[in-house]
Amino acid sequence: MAKSPIQDLEISEDPIRLGQFLKLSGIAEDGGHARELLETEQVYLNGRLEIRRGAQLHSGDVVAVGDRRVRPVLARG
Repeated sequence: MAKSPIQDLEISEDPIRLGQFLKLSGIAEDGGHARELLETEQVYLNGRLEIRRGAQLHSGDVVAVGDRRVRPVLARG
């Protein structure tokens, strides 16, 4: 089974907290939903299970929830 393509999402600050990124990417509807995803062990960071909402993401890290994969990319400018 093929993995889904990775979506790049521009961020203005590096690093960014995982909870913020889940909301920014649209994976989570709000902070409560982000917390629920993490508490129910649905979030993977670079292929490893992540449960910390405050985990620091850097440009190029890959966040996966279900079949969705998103990578923060620092905006140029």
